[in-house]
Amino acid sequence: MMTSSASPSLPPAAARSLGAAFGSVHVPRSGSSLRRFLAFAGPGYLVATGYMDPGNWATALAGGSRFGMALLFIAVLSSLMAIVLQALSARLAFATGLDLAQNCRHAMPRPVSFAFWLIAETAIVATDLAEVIGTAIGLELLFGVPLGVGVILTALDALLVLAFMRFGFRKLEAFVVSLLVLIASCFAIELVLARPDMAEVAKGLVPTRALFTDPQMLYLALGILGATVMPHNLYLHSGIVLTRDVGPRREDKARAIRLSILDSTIALLFALTINGSILILAAAAFHAHGHQEVAELPEAYKLIAPLLGSVLAAKLFAIALIACGLNSTLTATLAGQIVMEGFIRIGLNPVVRRLVTRSVAIVPAVAVIFIGGEAAMNGLLVLSQVVLSLALPFAVVPLVWFTASGKRMGDLVASRTMSAVAALIAAVIIALNGKLLFDALAG
Repeated sequence: MMTSSASPSLPPAAARSLGAAFGSVHVPRSGSSLRRFLAFAGPGYLVATGYMDPGNWATALAGGSRFGMALLFIAVLSSLMAIVLQALSARLAFATGLDLAQNCRHAMPRPVSFAFWLIAETAIVATDLAEVIGTAIGLELLFGVPLGVGVILTALDALLVLAFMRFGFRKLEAFVVSLLVLIASCFAIELVLARPDMAEVAKGLVPTRALFTDPQMLYLALGILGATVMPHNLYLHSGIVLTRDVGPRREDKARAIRLSILDSTIALLFALTINGSILILAAAAFHAHGHQEVAELPEAYKLIAPLLGSVLAAKLFAIALIACGLNSTLTATLAGQIVMEGFIRIGLNPVVRRLVTRSVAIVPAVAVIFIGGEAAMNGLLVLSQVVLSLALPFAVVPLVWFTASGKRMGDLVASRTMSAVAALIAAVIIALNGKLLFDALAG
């Protein structure tokens, strides 16, 4: 049995992440395995949403159009990394009763914890920037809304957040899953129209040496990594699984860990099929037809219809883009709430929090539109994903550290094998980021 000394003391109800949502979802103590699993199904799909946000589109389109299927290996590898890291996030939450941000606050000196909070907030703003740009582009493509107006209109998504906070957490999860099904359906139809070469797809699953010698390929690979393994998702997952009302016994917590890991693994494999579909679509529709510099979402929208011979393909592209933006809006708000409450114990109304974060993201987006024009937006979109990749070690390292600590985790500590794999993932991420910085400084 895990003793009280094995984990930080639980915060009072008012200080817990997500307020009234904490422990609000009933978990049956008996019944079939399927019934108990369904009680834990949901958080994994909110996490999966962050792995297919609009920022992922620009890097996947650029990678697929320029290098064909070569970067498909990175999409698969980063998804496998994500499965391991998200499993650790759920384990940490149930073993300690605290999310990742709260564990950081308990374990780190205040200045260090504050610095980690700033880095986490920067990552969330970068995520929000991608959502602002992606949603605004989707509105422009589908409805003809001017890009600058669309960027400003994205601030209204705070009303969506307010609505779902009133309906309850399970309703929010159902809405997110519905949009994920819509996105998957759009890409399934697009792939049927694109008819990709399956031999090339299989070849793309094997790493290429050019990944380590071509700075442009490495830059896009890191962008895909940043768009797939996202730092705010580690905080998000460790917070939202605590919406489940798990009993105090060790057996209850161990079962919760197993079922939550199963939920997130299934959801992330689903996300991998969508992420892979974006890259495969770009390779089959653009690279294979000699269009190797397609990196902008509007350009992709305009080319898809004539290349695939269907106007429907372009419309589905825009619909999926807007759906991605809406989903990411909800999960980024939750992540921001968890990070702020966990690190510095400030609880803002979700709508206020959303408006503040969205305002910070809107300013650079509007500035780029007026200074560099719409063509400069895609560069900002790709850059936001690289920023996420650079911020990732500051979430991964403490996660691996905490879950490997028997003092903190008790007998629910991660196995040595799992900790070793997670440490290797952290080392790979840090090494790739170091290579990116070196190439940038070397010009």
